[in-house]
Amino acid sequence: MRLKYALLAASLTTCFLGYGPARATTPEHDPCEIHRYNGMDFVVCAARPGSTNLKLAWADKEGKPYRSFSSLRRAMTAEGKHIRFAMNAGMFDEQYRPVGLYVEDGAELNAINTGTSDKQPAPNFFKQPNGVFYLSSGGAGILPTKEFRAAAPNVDFATQSGPMLVTNNEINPIFITGSSDRTRRSGVGLCADDMLIFVASEKNINFYDFATVFRDTLKCQNALFLDGGDGVGFFSPTLKRNDWSWHGGYGPMIVLFAEDP
Repeated sequence: MRLKYALLAASLTTCFLGYGPARATTPEHDPCEIHRYNGMDFVVCAARPGSTNLKLAWADKEGKPYRSFSSLRRAMTAEGKHIRFAMNAGMFDEQYRPVGLYVEDGAELNAINTGTSDKQPAPNFFKQPNGVFYLSSGGAGILPTKEFRAAAPNVDFATQSGPMLVTNNEINPIFITGSSDRTRRSGVGLCADDMLIFVASEKNINFYDFATVFRDTLKCQNALFLDGGDGVGFFSPTLKRNDWSWHGGYGPMIVLFAEDP
């Protein structure tokens, strides 16, 4: 769906992102744009929860991970589907398998991960709380892992990652203002007007500032970190972006398809 955006935070002097009535996407209208916040560029993509064209994709019919957006595009084109945008859906291991929960078309392909790490500092996935982004017939949700397990919602698609950036309008308290831990980062938020917004920074940013973009600029009550560094990946035909990971590829991907004619 294409959305027109107006500034949500009155204190900003330049337009970053807004929203308005949804309408069907066309090849001329892309759901992704590049916006600037505090002097930094971000790729920002929007989708309406409940869209049957928003999905997760990981592997082909033989179970081989797509790994690249080009491979995913070829497979989807063969099925007559046009990709509007795609993004890395979270962290993965050396075999490009999801680290945590992964549900696709209602089938749980990887179990929820409630483990911890002895490493210090903890890898991002194990920073607490981590969380689950999910899609269902009733819309979408982003919940801390413990709350997701307790609620046990019936989901069509789900991906687990971490840490949570924003929970119930509160920035994760483990984040440090002014932290020097800066890298490219991507995430997803459930935001104003119940809109899903996917964001990837074009430059290095720390967790606190990245979470602030979701809460204060995009008005997201809940937001989840997806990946960072070489794991930040984005595909958009309109923006002529087809990122490649130096990890050798990606694991699961979030995909928005064009609406059926």
